[in-house]
Amino acid sequence: MGIVDDRLNELELVLPPYPAPLASYAPFIRCGNLLYLSGHVPFKEDCKTLHTGRVGRDLTTAEASSLARHIGLEMVTTLKSAVGDLDKVERIVKLVGFVQCEDDYTEQPEVINGCSDLLQEIFGDKGVHARSAVGTNALPRQVPVEIEMIAEIRD
Repeated sequence: MGIVDDRLNELELVLPPYPAPLASYAPFIRCGNLLYLSGHVPFKEDCKTLHTGRVGRDLTTAEASSLARHIGLEMVTTLKSAVGDLDKVERIVKLVGFVQCEDDYTEQPEVINGCSDLLQEIFGDKGVHARSAVGTNALPRQVPVEIEMIAEIRD
């Protein structure tokens, strides 16, 4: 086991199963030393059903942030699938988070913090990243949060 796997154990975090794509796309693409992860959405424990709802109406900021944290775990699963050893992650470069919300909702950054904070817990300084948090009127299949990632990796 590597340093990052030890950290996951220390934090008592269990990676969920690898999420299957919901449409015609690759879960990740490597371009040089950058790994681009497609948008991840919040699967329930059965790995087939999705959490749904609009933040600010059906879900609170705290509930949506918890879903963003779970998406972060899904993305770490995808990273591990892509590179094998999580110690090959040099840096989480950027996250782009989308929040399906009411028109007057303004706490998108607090929602995406659920994912950002998790990545910093797991990867330490390598988990500190650039980020965008965007509110939108709709997301695929009515999910409340979708997050994509760019990570720098080494061979």
